[in-house]
Amino acid sequence: MKITPLEIKHQRFKKGMRGYDIVEVETFLEMVANELEELIKENRDLKDKIIEQETQLADYKNMEKTLQQTLIQAQEASGKSIENSRKEAELIIKEAEVKASQIVEKARLDFARVKEEITQLKARKESIISKLKVLLSSELNLLKALEVEEESEKTDPSKGTGKEFLEIEEILKKL
Repeated sequence: MKITPLEIKHQRFKKGMRGYDIVEVETFLEMVANELEELIKENRDLKDKIIEQETQLADYKNMEKTLQQTLIQAQEASGKSIENSRKEAELIIKEAEVKASQIVEKARLDFARVKEEITQLKARKESIISKLKVLLSSELNLLKALEVEEESEKTDPSKGTGKEFLEIEEILKKL
């Protein structure tokens, strides 16, 4: 059973012959009623404060939960970013390796082509040199023959027509 300060203030006792001093009892009841009223007010204030504190605590718990979720999301995003960066780096490396292989293969093909061209040019050179040697050798033989013939004509003027000298000049011009 709860007693309110107002009930204490209005409480009346029976009067007896040798009872308590009425003024003293009423003064005490007034003090008790005031003290009870202050306690009730303080209790109400404390309950309000508790409600306010519980509300703040709930807000802080919500903030903590939000921060934890944000942290988890940031960690996941960071992990994904690192994974994506790693994959991208691997892709770049693979592309570089493919390009390097292509460059090396092209260089090999170019080298083989140039080597083949050099071989062909050397063969052409040898062929030209051989042909020139044959041509020069035949021309030298012709010149020697003409010299021999010229000497024989000088000794015998009736044998030459002069046409032989023109043929030699034409041959020399062709060289």
